[in-house]
Amino acid sequence: MITNTSPFGSHGLEGSSQSVSRRRFLLQAGGGCGAIALTNLLNCEQSAASVIDKSLAPQPTHFLPRARRVIWLFMHGGPSHVDLLDPKPELVRLSGTPLPDSFGLVMTRRNVANNPLLGPIRAFRKRGESGLEISDFLPHIAKHADKLCVLRSCHGDSVNHPQSVYQMNTGSILMGKPSLGSWAAYGLGTENGNMPAFVVLPDPGNGVKGGPPAWGSGFLPATYQGTTMRAGKNPILHLRPQPEITPARQHETLALIRRLNQKHLEQRDFDEELLARVNSYELAFHMQATAPEVVDISQESAATQKQYGIGGKDTDEFGRRCLLARRMVERGVRFVQLYSGDTGGWDAHSDVNANHDLYCRRTDLPVAGLLEDLDQRGLLDDTLVIWGGEFGRMPMSEQGRGRDHNPWGYSVWFAGAGVKGGFAYGATDPIGLRAVEKPVHVHDLHATILHMLGLDHESLTFFNNGRDERLTDVAGKVVHEILA
Repeated sequence: MITNTSPFGSHGLEGSSQSVSRRRFLLQAGGGCGAIALTNLLNCEQSAASVIDKSLAPQPTHFLPRARRVIWLFMHGGPSHVDLLDPKPELVRLSGTPLPDSFGLVMTRRNVANNPLLGPIRAFRKRGESGLEISDFLPHIAKHADKLCVLRSCHGDSVNHPQSVYQMNTGSILMGKPSLGSWAAYGLGTENGNMPAFVVLPDPGNGVKGGPPAWGSGFLPATYQGTTMRAGKNPILHLRPQPEITPARQHETLALIRRLNQKHLEQRDFDEELLARVNSYELAFHMQATAPEVVDISQESAATQKQYGIGGKDTDEFGRRCLLARRMVERGVRFVQLYSGDTGGWDAHSDVNANHDLYCRRTDLPVAGLLEDLDQRGLLDDTLVIWGGEFGRMPMSEQGRGRDHNPWGYSVWFAGAGVKGGFAYGATDPIGLRAVEKPVHVHDLHATILHMLGLDHESLTFFNNGRDERLTDVAGKVVHEILA
């Protein structure tokens, strides 16, 4: 069987029983013509807007997309839905009492099922013309309530951070699967050959629980993995050459490396991982000129920087990354993932009020500024903004004032790209413990995001170990009801 690794078209052309990559097929098919075409693909002199691997070029979608790009604001650690986005009058009424037997047994990590219920820490209020209820923890985001579509019935499969981070990013609680950003880059390609298709802006405080596999490419070619960037003069470490290396000398060096790599590739049947490494050299060369300009926020007006909270004691760092996210999608980056929260992050085991007060102060104004800025520039019409963590928090208390992990019911919100604004979809039970009305599993969430990007989650596949793999495995339903 000749395996077509394109996200579109047949995955099972009859022929040799040997699995053949696209590049090997190009070399074999048509004799010399195929070899000439492949040699040209790998060795031609490129313009600043081209990429060595043509699979990174813009790809056709399965149908007309609503979103051309995604900004995913990942609140690492597990923000509390019952304190931020999912008002529960019954939880207020029962606060301080034991969990009623009617809710059945609850799987918890720290035996908090027997702890008394804890009402929401701050008040919920109706916001905007829609009356969507949002907590006082988020006063700035609340001003954009009419842009938000809150999915209040999300749920996953693990109570632990690493597994839930993996599942929210890759669809699986196991490490090693391709991330949503990698699938998007694979399915859509890049709109700017000088920048990666998938960029990650991690929290500078510390790493995500589970680490970089959360934005890895898994069994997809390494070309599609997330590229981590940061603010400042060196957005990627070791990107710039040493001062004594002139552009002409560097160009000659890269040309020699390209010729040697081509010979190396030919001897190894154009190995995908090796080609990805070649691509990384090419991309790094182009990024030396492009990336510093992208991360230079001094080009932005003082009013715009203030809009993001840049210069503020609590909001400066996250505001800068939110502004970078806008500058990146504006320049053709398909998928930007921005993390809030260091190793602990929003993980409010001991004190929800102290923890969420800190992280909401850091992120609320910048996120609101991002929504406003995207809207003002006309980018929100075809940019999907996602806000959420790997799970929510339990309605029972922990250590008196904290909450344990809750993957059985939590909230995620979308904005932009034609979602219904001022709208809440689904519901958890009366105390916010489990998703009960129109539940949205992580697979459904991923299917919906891909659908908004114009990709059919059942057709976006990659042949691996004898089967056509996909982000949603054998599950996933598009939540059409949230689309305007």
